[in-house]
Amino acid sequence: MNDEPVTIAVSREEWGLLAALRDLPDSRARELAVEVIREVLELAREPHCAEMQADGVPCPTATNDCASCRPLEAALAALRRAMTGQGPHV
Repeated sequence: MNDEPVTIAVSREEWGLLAALRDLPDSRARELAVEVIREVLELAREPHCAEMQADGVPCPTATNDCASCRPLEAALAALRRAMTGQGPHV
């Protein structure tokens, strides 16, 4: 990847994410965090909804795939619980 600086406008929320990523020290943990973040964003960005009906969809957009979204949401919830020390919920 090219490390040449990029100038773009970002929201405060986006800047918070970028700043948190930039604060990570160079380490294997940083590499893993970047890989996981990239993979989650790629999955979240590209699902397609098979449950679209004439009256709408079960989520805000017809581009979501329940088969992708629900496992992704469950995995993110489990990751959040693990990071907060709450352990898995069954």
